[in-house]
Amino acid sequence: MPEGPSVRKFQLLTSPFVGQVVAKVGGSSRKINVNDLNALRLQDSQVHGKNLYLAFVAAESPSGPTAEETVLQKEAAAVAGSSVQEGQEQVCAPHSQDEELQELQHSRSEAPEAAEGPGHWLRFHFGLFGSVRANEFSRANRANKRGDWRDPVPRLILHFESGGFLVFYNCRMHWCSSPRADPASDILSMEFHRGRALDALRAPNPISYTLLDQRYFSGLGNIIKNEILYLTKIHPLTQGSLLAPSDLERLLDCALQFSSDWLHHKLRGQGLHPQIYQREQCPLGHPVMKGTFGPLGAFKRLTWWCPQCQPEVL
Repeated sequence: MPEGPSVRKFQLLTSPFVGQVVAKVGGSSRKINVNDLNALRLQDSQVHGKNLYLAFVAAESPSGPTAEETVLQKEAAAVAGSSVQEGQEQVCAPHSQDEELQELQHSRSEAPEAAEGPGHWLRFHFGLFGSVRANEFSRANRANKRGDWRDPVPRLILHFESGGFLVFYNCRMHWCSSPRADPASDILSMEFHRGRALDALRAPNPISYTLLDQRYFSGLGNIIKNEILYLTKIHPLTQGSLLAPSDLERLLDCALQFSSDWLHHKLRGQGLHPQIYQREQCPLGHPVMKGTFGPLGAFKRLTWWCPQCQPEVL
């Protein structure tokens, strides 16, 4: 599923539409009544971890963006217009069937069905190949499992009075009263709490489990996890309590830098070239191992590692 950098990109695509009124809606979603969005004004757009939040208000409500907000919207439009609007994670590696099944199951486990109550915020949680498009539709780039070349079906389409439109694919939506967010845990937030993250990494748990704990590393997903563990030469099942403080600091630095770099690559329309994720060999030519790991009784994720570059610490 899209990780933090991708959802940040989605938010940039929606930002230029803030302040505009929805003129027509469409989409296949059955979780919400898409017609409820007709004639509403998009008031705000926020991203927290792997979730996108859009706020809607009645069109007659005062919406006028401030001068500062107008400048930010123009900057976001310029960035979005200059970058490639990818229809899925730009990862230059094939997706195996077992990985696709795991991602599908994981997206279901992370996105609760029940709404949190009435509200004017619409929460989007994206599944495998989930995406947002601005002023264009996604087109099939490969045949599906039945061999059909069918374009993806949008879950939601928002046409605005300005003439532009947004399209949302493979996502779950529900209304909520406010964004469920903790900026201190968001790996791409300026408010990310480094001390709290280091405390979590020191726990006597496999380091790969802790990295995927969204309470401390919101937005960090399976791709980032695999890549940073390889880059820091740490075995995925090494307990955090066995690692030196300097190793934990280096791992955290790598997580933040990798996430930031990936976002900047996305904004320039560049894909990610993983070193270990879904690879058969590491960059040094060593055979790569693959296993399914996760906490007891919780969701398990596919993990790739090089036994020679990432020796296990006992």
